[in-house]
Amino acid sequence: MAISARKVQNKRDGNGVLTGKPGTVYDVNIKYNAPEGKKTYSKKGFATKKEATQHEAEMKTKLANPVYTPIVASQGKQTVKEYLEEWVENHGKANLRSSTFAGYKSHIKNHILPYIGHVQLNQLTPAMLDNMFQQLFEKGLSNSTVRYAQRILSVSMEHARKYHYIENNPARDIITKFGKQGKPPDPYTTPQMQKFMSRVIGTEWEIPVVLAGLYGLRMNEIIGLRTNNINLEKMQFGVVEQMPFKIPPGTKTITEMAPTKSNDRILPITEETLPYFLRQFELIEKQKDLIVAGGGEYYDNKLLIAKPDGSPYRRDRMSANFGQLIRHLEMPHILFHDLRHTAATNMHQLTGGFYTVGEILGHTLKGIGMSLGISTNLEAVTAQYVDVRLERKKTVLETYHKALEPRKPDIEKEAPKQDKKKSSEMEL
Repeated sequence: MAISARKVQNKRDGNGVLTGKPGTVYDVNIKYNAPEGKKTYSKKGFATKKEATQHEAEMKTKLANPVYTPIVASQGKQTVKEYLEEWVENHGKANLRSSTFAGYKSHIKNHILPYIGHVQLNQLTPAMLDNMFQQLFEKGLSNSTVRYAQRILSVSMEHARKYHYIENNPARDIITKFGKQGKPPDPYTTPQMQKFMSRVIGTEWEIPVVLAGLYGLRMNEIIGLRTNNINLEKMQFGVVEQMPFKIPPGTKTITEMAPTKSNDRILPITEETLPYFLRQFELIEKQKDLIVAGGGEYYDNKLLIAKPDGSPYRRDRMSANFGQLIRHLEMPHILFHDLRHTAATNMHQLTGGFYTVGEILGHTLKGIGMSLGISTNLEAVTAQYVDVRLERKKTVLETYHKALEPRKPDIEKEAPKQDKKKSSEMEL
């Protein structure tokens, strides 16, 4: 008989969840003829005989089709943990950006495997996933974080289905409803940015805020900006590399940087921002002298923004500390990356230079052209136009930087409450 009963000590219910009670399950075994000879199809552990009988009928029809490829039973028996860890390495490295790849690995490790990692791959059900999502919500995770976990599972399980490791994709049949994404924070207006600048001038946040909020650099571009890519005589700097997305804690030296999306991004240093660059260069030399004088080791990574010993900052730590800074200064809530949006919005509103603003932000020429609805054959811009483009960037940046008119903070009016840290003491 193709269906057989079997006693188990821990039976699953109709949703595939372990009950902790003994009971009877039903296994399906079907012998069929394949092009390479006789084979046996097996699927075990049905909660009821009715389910097993229904599956038997479905599979007999499919196996009678010569083009049908049966499930690879051995692969389906691996755990979700085993499958996802192998899948994310093989799929992620080949198809995802480094930042997305790191995000996938982090979500799998922290938000998926603790809940369903032990489950056998071919035993994973939509009910298990719905239960997992509910636990994540109860844990206090945001809608976007839980939705991201669902997206990872949907993609990975669909690949497992296409590999014939499982019959169906359980992530496609969940009943969890994800609400609409929350409204992202509004970028700072020019007056708000002016106030924010006045609060961070003279602190270690000064140059990171200048690069993000006045130039629109990304976090990794900022912490990866090297002094040898800054030319104070020509009043310009090149954003030609960035810090690798995830560096291990305790890293002291960076042997290789990651490339940027646009490797020919040259930005002018305006008269308004030159003092910040000069002060940062002076700070680097002072920190280096203090470390060496104290008998310590200075790690000369040539980073414009680094720890006192020259070692690199990690983006996750810097992002978290920025959140503390915003709360401490009682400014409207934004993320560090929103400073980039602030720069983009304010430059565009002040100048209308959509194309030039896109170049300042490091958008590709092709991408800018597509946004403008014009020819996408823009990568062939010849060298004779480089100076013209640089001059346009300077005009846009000067207009924005002059509008900010950063000033020193008014201590009496701007000083935060006495029981809080001074802004100069807020760590990067």
